[in-house]
Amino acid sequence: MTDDVLRICLWSGPRNVSTAVMYAFRERSDTSVVDEPLYAHYLATTGVEHPAVQDVIAAQDTDGDSVVENVILGPSPTPVRFFKNMAHHLGGIDRRFLDRVRNVILTRDPAEMLPSLVNQVRSPTLDGTSLPQQVALLDDMLERSETPIVLESSALLDDPEGVLRQTCELLGIPWDPAMLSWPQGPKPEDGVWAPHWYDSVHRSTGFDRARQSKRDFPARLKPLLAECAPLYARLAAHALR
Repeated sequence: MTDDVLRICLWSGPRNVSTAVMYAFRERSDTSVVDEPLYAHYLATTGVEHPAVQDVIAAQDTDGDSVVENVILGPSPTPVRFFKNMAHHLGGIDRRFLDRVRNVILTRDPAEMLPSLVNQVRSPTLDGTSLPQQVALLDDMLERSETPIVLESSALLDDPEGVLRQTCELLGIPWDPAMLSWPQGPKPEDGVWAPHWYDSVHRSTGFDRARQSKRDFPARLKPLLAECAPLYARLAAHALR
């Protein structure tokens, strides 16, 4: 880049506390945030059924490469620009831009993630978990001898300050205690899909661990869980603790 903006791309999967991470960075005085700029591209190019599909497509540019050039690599009002993304939104996009941003991976145990995901996506797929795309990103970082920044949701919720301090250090930005809390309720940066996905995080004011469900893991999701498990293990092995 020709400017001095630090552009951070979080590559998460769904139901991984990614919105909470976005809210944490939003509280920094040097940072502005963007919520899933590639979502409309993903919906328009895949035709998958998600809540509020037409609203999302109407609200955003559906050309992923245009979004990269004009939003992710575009002008920033702050020295640090944080982009919350789903890794599976990268399909069909020229990925050379990844060399021009700092990439952070956020993953979660699929045994916890999948039962939550089916509340919004009735028939989730392996591709829709972001795990294959996250592993590809990890492998690319390792091949280039980069130190990958991988966040694991449970570790983050167990020790938000410790994990976020390490993240900031690796990104080369100062630690800001303001990242540990935020005002309750919707935020101006929320995407139009927020009413369908953000109910829990809108009730939060910080990284509170959700209560574990006492329900048995859905039998119909067990084959998908078996596909997800080794990919998650690969990512978790590199996670900050």
